[in-house]
Amino acid sequence: MRFQTRQLALFCALAAATVGIQIAPRPPNIEATSLTTFFAGVLFGGVAGGLFGTLVMFVNGFLSPWGFAGLILPFQIVGMSIIGVAGGIFRRYGVADSATRTALELAVLGSFLTLIYDIITNTGVALISNVPIVLALIYGVVFSLVHIVSNTLLFGFAFAPLMKAFKALGELKTIGGK
Repeated sequence: MRFQTRQLALFCALAAATVGIQIAPRPPNIEATSLTTFFAGVLFGGVAGGLFGTLVMFVNGFLSPWGFAGLILPFQIVGMSIIGVAGGIFRRYGVADSATRTALELAVLGSFLTLIYDIITNTGVALISNVPIVLALIYGVVFSLVHIVSNTLLFGFAFAPLMKAFKALGELKTIGGK
């Protein structure tokens, strides 16, 4: 992974915007970090997407409006890094030729990635709290449902306009390329 100056500036601006959005007051479990991390993976590749997820979750762990993340932070970092890597995989293999098909695919992908993230973080809560994992997953089901539904909508409706905006900037010459 080697950035040109313009790419590095774009990476940093996207990370700063993501952290700014993440630490702004908002309802619990409604966030745009998953979408922007996935998009960073699409834009810069899977390795950079994973690093992006690590960076934004690390900063969020200390600046979150919900307080310091504490021992759950490594689980949040792993979950968000997976989302960034998934963006790189999507760039390489998953971009559909139809905007509608892509929106549906992204909605499903967004819900699946959010489910994986929530399983990882709820498992982390269980391990930290010495609670059975199944019980932690059951306790977190309402928050997970809110998180999954909101990310399904974000991925389905916001990814295409985000992609279009970056194409207009000349940042995405081709979709699905290396």
